[in-house]
Amino acid sequence: MKKIYLLLVTLCLFQAVNAQDQELKKPKTPIGGRPNIPSDLSIEFGFNQLNNRSEELSVNFFRSRTFNIYYQYPINIFGDESGFVLKPGLGIGTDKMAFQNNRNLFNNPLLGPESSELLDVTEVYGDDIVVNTNTFAANYFDIPIDVVYHFNKTNYTSGFRMSLGGKVGFLYNAHSKIGYEDADGLKRKVKDSQNFGLEKIRYGISLKAGTPGFYVWGYYGLNSIFQENLGPFGTPANQINFGLAVNLF
Repeated sequence: MKKIYLLLVTLCLFQAVNAQDQELKKPKTPIGGRPNIPSDLSIEFGFNQLNNRSEELSVNFFRSRTFNIYYQYPINIFGDESGFVLKPGLGIGTDKMAFQNNRNLFNNPLLGPESSELLDVTEVYGDDIVVNTNTFAANYFDIPIDVVYHFNKTNYTSGFRMSLGGKVGFLYNAHSKIGYEDADGLKRKVKDSQNFGLEKIRYGISLKAGTPGFYVWGYYGLNSIFQENLGPFGTPANQINFGLAVNLF
């Protein structure tokens, strides 16, 4: 989370400088309107699901969530009023998975340090415990790029728009977080950070639709989230993410 806050501060400082430059070039936006700044800082909320998975690798829908923060800069293509804009950017993506039946990922010693197997938490920490928290998270540095079509070709800051694009993500942290209480009433929280056999790079396609302030989005991963034969059950599972988003500016 500290890295996310650092990124937000950096982006806000960059945007403040950019906004001051734009203020010298353009008239001010009326009070109450969305700031007319030629860039987007968006926050995406949604759900993280696994496709092409084995039945044992099922996840809890509502507890498996996605949180993304992206900064993207628009570049007009095919002319100023063509409606088309190219939007490259950067940001951070966090995907949580809550496996069913108090299961989570643990290192598989038979496959080496960069591997994982799915085990019941009680197999590792004892049969007499009460599990309170049980999640897994993978965090990425993402590079999104979208081709956006604006239906209002004369004013890109209003009206409906749609985009087709994709992103490439680079894994920088993966960890499980387990909290439990033993038979003696001792409460413990265990955070285990390791690779878990995850692919270090992910890539996929994305679709977005909405207004300059809000939009719905979806992402389909084109590669497996686990390295071949190093994930649980040798699964080739890939990601499907979707949800809602808000543009801060």
